Amino acid sequence: MPNALAYLMLLAWPLASLVLFRRLPLERAVLWCIIAGYLLLPPLAEFDLPLVPDMDKFAIPSVMAFLLCVFLLRKPVPLLPRHPAVRLLALLFVFGVIPTVLTNGEPILFRKIANSDPIIFLTDQLPGLRWRDLGSVIINQVIVLIPFLLARRYLSTPEAQRELLLALMISALAYTIPSLVEIRFSPQINVWIYGFFQHDFSQMMRQGGFRPIVFLPHALWLAFFMLSAMLAATALARSAKGRDRIRLALAAAYLFAVLVLCKSLASLAYALAFTPVVALAPLRWQLRAALVLALIAVVYPTLRNAGLVPTEELVAQAELISAERAHSLNYRFENEAQLLARAAEKPWFGWGGWGRNLVRHEETGQILSIPDGRWIIVFGTFGWLGYIAEMGLLAAPLVLLAKAARQVPACSVSPYAAPIALILAATMVDMLLNATLIPITWMCAGSVLGYAERLLYPGLFRPKPALFGGAQAMLPDTTGPQGRSIL
Repeated sequence: MPNALAYLMLLAWPLASLVLFRRLPLERAVLWCIIAGYLLLPPLAEFDLPLVPDMDKFAIPSVMAFLLCVFLLRKPVPLLPRHPAVRLLALLFVFGVIPTVLTNGEPILFRKIANSDPIIFLTDQLPGLRWRDLGSVIINQVIVLIPFLLARRYLSTPEAQRELLLALMISALAYTIPSLVEIRFSPQINVWIYGFFQHDFSQMMRQGGFRPIVFLPHALWLAFFMLSAMLAATALARSAKGRDRIRLALAAAYLFAVLVLCKSLASLAYALAFTPVVALAPLRWQLRAALVLALIAVVYPTLRNAGLVPTEELVAQAELISAERAHSLNYRFENEAQLLARAAEKPWFGWGGWGRNLVRHEETGQILSIPDGRWIIVFGTFGWLGYIAEMGLLAAPLVLLAKAARQVPACSVSPYAAPIALILAATMVDMLLNATLIPITWMCAGSVLGYAERLLYPGLFRPKPALFGGAQAMLPDTTGPQGRSIL
């Protein structure tokens, strides 16, 4: 159980956010409020308030960033994207949960038949969804989208995108210190500070050593964060000159070394595949690679439902690398099959919350399946409608950016947009195996979308003219986070 310090940290984060927004430029304040909250706040600890979604390390920084941006700095945050298709996806993401709630009003009962007589005992039940749950679910969807909306507006200029990559790199460099401590002495920092261990300790042991977790939900989350930061450092090194390029290249090499020590095969494979692309490939080739990855992530559930994914062949290939990895992959595929069968009973709108989408023992209610991939969680909870809305919001920015990049000269495209797009696409692929969708992912998606919209709709974020013939001119938005020109 989390100790008092864990809850004190959650309570103190609004004050920390206020300090950030008073002392830093808006773009940096948004970045560090959300990234630092993700890295430092306690996992699992949350405040369960009535009629409000659970407020935890993901929700509190996002809500505070939005409130301080709007009410403290008086900066507007548009709630709907400009492109009509993305706008429709955003509305589906928020309000598509309504049919899920309305079609899951019945409780799920677990009954036991005693002896041979038709005597049935009710052993347990999962509650049905009610009207009062509808508001909570919608609010939760809005909170999830806050980093996406903030990034679309304020992290979508080239300079702001550079700030995003810098924040990822700097925060990861700082996070390597506790990570290396846990690699050497075992994952104990969360226990030392917050009084509990957040996962199964046996999963932190690999190849005769330890995998770091620090304050994140799982060691795989930390490894993927290191991967994202390494790609960010690589992109910054490519666009830098002189000594700055050398320092950034050394930072990327150091982050790669820490990533190797994290002992995550998937993240390491992504690093080996994507680092040369970020370092050497033209920006438009990076965008094409991101589109291919996004396409794989989006169509995978369809292929999996149709039985077209060669699971046995994939397990056999994993066996050539590691028997342990092959067993883990096979376990994931077996759980996917069970959860897909469960989801097939309500394919369009899903089963809703309360763990109703899980496979359970018909008498005891004991959970028999463990969902790993984000896609199967969303598919089982919100059905095809929810899956299309979520994956569509993540993939649409990549499509729009590729479209916009074809309409302008290659030299005018931000050198930071394509690496961010590639980080986003890599996350979408990883979501097939793990539930690694975090606020940072939504910020990447919002940044890419906002930049694409700036190219497609010139003047989209220009200031509005003053009413009644005021003197404020319709000037283009050509300033970065510090007010410096980016032209």
